[in-house]
Amino acid sequence: MSRRSHHLTELGCIACEDLAEFGAGKEGWLAPDAGTTVLCAIDAHSIAIANRSLVLILGWSDPDEQRVKIRPELSPIEAERITTIEWLVFDDIKVIAVGTSRGFLLIYSLRGDLIHRQMVYHGQIIKLRVRGTKKDQMQDISSGDVCVVMPGVIARFDGSDIQSMLQRWFQDTHSRFWDEKPNKDPEDDENSHGRLPYQLWNVSKYGSCVDAAITGIIPPPLMELQSSQRYYCAVTIGDDAVISAFRLSVDRKRSLVGAILSKVMPATFSTISSFSKMIWRNEPTPNRKPEEKLQSFARASALTCLKDHPRKGEKLTLSPSGTLAAITDSLGRILLLDTQALVVVRLWKGYRDANCFFMEMLVNRDDKHPSSSHHAPGKSDYCLCLAIHAPRKGVIEVWQMRTGPRLLALNCAKGCRLLQPTYRFGSLSDSPYVPLEVFLLNGDSGQLSVLNRLLN
Repeated sequence: MSRRSHHLTELGCIACEDLAEFGAGKEGWLAPDAGTTVLCAIDAHSIAIANRSLVLILGWSDPDEQRVKIRPELSPIEAERITTIEWLVFDDIKVIAVGTSRGFLLIYSLRGDLIHRQMVYHGQIIKLRVRGTKKDQMQDISSGDVCVVMPGVIARFDGSDIQSMLQRWFQDTHSRFWDEKPNKDPEDDENSHGRLPYQLWNVSKYGSCVDAAITGIIPPPLMELQSSQRYYCAVTIGDDAVISAFRLSVDRKRSLVGAILSKVMPATFSTISSFSKMIWRNEPTPNRKPEEKLQSFARASALTCLKDHPRKGEKLTLSPSGTLAAITDSLGRILLLDTQALVVVRLWKGYRDANCFFMEMLVNRDDKHPSSSHHAPGKSDYCLCLAIHAPRKGVIEVWQMRTGPRLLALNCAKGCRLLQPTYRFGSLSDSPYVPLEVFLLNGDSGQLSVLNRLLN
């Protein structure tokens, strides 16, 4: 039973003894500036919490729901650790994605079964960002993608490819269960449905990035012939350049250097290998699991950058349409970036270590018949806002976009964290519109609340 206050509605409590492994019980254990980094990802009725080596999945709406612990097989030699987690939610499938410090993408079922394991690139995965794309003139259907952010590297997985792989895995698992066939070796089964195709770009021209996002599809360069090839816009933030923007080409062959290397290098290597076999007769070697072949880079063209030493970019959040991005920096400022014009349209000061999420609210809406089903609010009734959590001030503020006033400010405990559910792939168009919401998790009490969407 939820309890409603003026600006918050309490939804449930996640307090349990399993949270002790993450530092629960210590004051401020969930705060971003705590000694140990605790990762959180929320979805409808479920929340995932992770540290360096463990992922805990628990329900916040049903206290009797079974909790699941996932301990990925990490390399102790490489000191591999969990660096990010995110939910992947489709119409009938929900899984948890894990990124590691060695560049591996792991996908687990809600039972803790390893579904897929794939290396994206050498290096730490900083962020897994799920993005929905709407219908527009350049795209006939709505879809979504998963953006993998690494230092100086961005990768993009298409949501339909992930969904197809998951459907095949669940179908095979179901058939094996009823056929009672012997279980396969997990190492042979984890990638039995093949590698996921993806695009990879190098965006380190202005230095290594600490966060990034693909904002959407953009037109090709002016001097380039029109074609069916897609171009994406990517915004990165980092230590050397506060903000950088790139045009990402999907076709790897459009890079002249990449085309030469892709043709010359394999032929050269094959010739050298054949010549060496003629000279030396190699002894037979035991069968080894072949190393994963890394994806080659597609072309990334720089569009603009903002350098303002000693300011450093820290965190980035994207609006649902991808046209706005909120960026926090090391000087306590929040920049609102128009990702289409690539200009900063608003600036806030005095918000060190802030965390931001876009949300939708009903502002100054006169509901004469709030209980009537004929007055169910649609997308056009909501106003886009930015929720800012300033932990040093102990306050949460909500500002109307783009240049509107501050709508509310409420105090919060030190050990709180602001969370937002991930994008749901393939949402039904005829279902009631679900606005973008922001949740508040109090680490000290375990209480989970949601910011009320109605503001009178």
